[in-house]
Amino acid sequence: MSILVLQGSARDEGNTEQLSKLVLEGIPHKEILLRDRRILPINDQRHTEGGFDPVDDDYDDVIREVLQHDTLLFATPVYWYTISGVMKNFIDRWSQSLRDSRFDFKTAMAQKKAYVLVVGGDNPRIKAMPLIQQLKYTFDFVSMPLEGYIIGKASKPGEILNDKRAIQEAEWLNAELKNLRFSVIG
Repeated sequence: MSILVLQGSARDEGNTEQLSKLVLEGIPHKEILLRDRRILPINDQRHTEGGFDPVDDDYDDVIREVLQHDTLLFATPVYWYTISGVMKNFIDRWSQSLRDSRFDFKTAMAQKKAYVLVVGGDNPRIKAMPLIQQLKYTFDFVSMPLEGYIIGKASKPGEILNDKRAIQEAEWLNAELKNLRFSVIG
């Protein structure tokens, strides 16, 4: 098993990243900070003859990395009751990958497992459920199973460490992932 974490936070070392570190403590993995990558919004050409025009940004590099791993952790704070903008731009561009003749994106994604790590400050265990559902439907579209999720409650930096439930769930997921065979790619 190889794990890739897609970090959707705009804040360095924020609560979402801290929760991810707890989940992955002692587990080899690769991490991509989407905020440090230039991923442009989609120019929708799904129904254009010839498909999408090439885009000069970092999306191709990120998606190639995604395709090399079999377990994906989507880590995002709750921004206005949904995923962060950088995470949304990244996922929106999957439409481009679905038409990309270099690979069979949908088949490749169906071979992966997804987990979601979410942190929000405004009653997130209730208000982040539409976010989880949104990602579940997205993953269903490419036949990638959502294996689980953790929703943490925090707002100010470091507050996630006070959320005993999220910490306990992170420890449980860490143990589950450690029981699987894993390797590091790249």
